[in-house]
Amino acid sequence: MEGHVAEEKPEPPRRLPRAQRREQILAAATEAFARSGFAATSLDDIAAQAGITRVILYRHFDSKTELYQAVLDRMCARLEAHVDEPVGGFTDASIDGLLEAAAESPAGFRLLFHHALREPEFSERIEKFRAGITAAAYLQISALVPDAALARWAAQLAPVVAIEAVTAWLDTGQPQPARAAGRVRQAVMGVIAAASDADCSLPSPVHLEGPPS
Repeated sequence: MEGHVAEEKPEPPRRLPRAQRREQILAAATEAFARSGFAATSLDDIAAQAGITRVILYRHFDSKTELYQAVLDRMCARLEAHVDEPVGGFTDASIDGLLEAAAESPAGFRLLFHHALREPEFSERIEKFRAGITAAAYLQISALVPDAALARWAAQLAPVVAIEAVTAWLDTGQPQPARAAGRVRQAVMGVIAAASDADCSLPSPVHLEGPPS
């Protein structure tokens, strides 16, 4: 008579200190929300991403809304740790810090600056955050651009350019990290130069080559 072979049961999640477990959940939620958005991501999806049960997740967060808010708070804290002054200041240190925060958490960066703005429950907070960046940019740019209307135009555009430049850097595999900050600064200075009526021309299309196929 053949012996009975017991079925293997999945091992229960390893016990972690509360703070470490919370960080694990936040990291998993950041990836899940950035991949699928707030509405399309369930708590079961996040629990699976973290390798835990839904019961464990509920010990730390009462709802998906609370968890999403905590994810945004975590990324804002990460930015504050890397950037001493508002991002809109565009000093060498602030651009370096923006890139460091993005490289440390690409999903968190995309979530904060792109995805959250499209979520009705969280867009107001993100709009206020971006308004603060624009105000900080205006204080700096208005000292360089005497025309108030053009200074406001550049102040609204420069943070967008900086954020999109960093996002494109992430999307293309973070090429040449040592030179990335310089390239972002060049992009921002291009906006300020345009507001200063600097004469610049794009190369003729006949001399341009497309990206390699």
